[in-house]
Amino acid sequence: MSSNTSAAALSAASKERTLLEKLNAEWHERALRLFMVVVLAHWAEHLTQAVQIYALGWPVPEARGVLGLWFPWMVKSEALHYGYAIVMLIGLWIFRTGFTGRSYTWWMISFWIQFWHHIEHALLQGQAIVGHNLFDRPAPVSIVQLWVPRVELHLFYNTVVFIPMVIGMYYHLFPPAGDAAHPAACNCAWKPKARTGR
Repeated sequence: MSSNTSAAALSAASKERTLLEKLNAEWHERALRLFMVVVLAHWAEHLTQAVQIYALGWPVPEARGVLGLWFPWMVKSEALHYGYAIVMLIGLWIFRTGFTGRSYTWWMISFWIQFWHHIEHALLQGQAIVGHNLFDRPAPVSIVQLWVPRVELHLFYNTVVFIPMVIGMYYHLFPPAGDAAHPAACNCAWKPKARTGR
């Protein structure tokens, strides 16, 4: 088969792929980068809020992160927080098939933790919609929030979702030798540059 024929065959096969397949093959690297920008922007908001509370001594209602300073309703909106939880959950689910071996295991650990985090946000969103808070609390409350304050709880949740995600990304970019039997369909893995004689 000539190189022109094989290129045409690859192009035809690429056109037949679904969007989901492309996101986990030839578009995986770019899509993951975009997803990580969203994740890191969300992290920046939570870390800014933590600095405002613990380093600057701001009262919790005034510590609204960066965007919350200009748009205070954003921090108070359960819909916004629930929306981000859903975006994270969907992103982790959509990109899962691009991962293999150990990277897949760690990515799915992150997914299942985020699934629980999403349940907690769904509970908060449900209370906001219905207009009745659990346990007659003055504000919507999640299950774990009965024992852990909301700011600290969300820092914890974001941390325990982020750590296995980063480990999964590391194994995806630098697959261990044992994962060679199940190579990823994408080109995300970093390959060492060939050494020249110079």
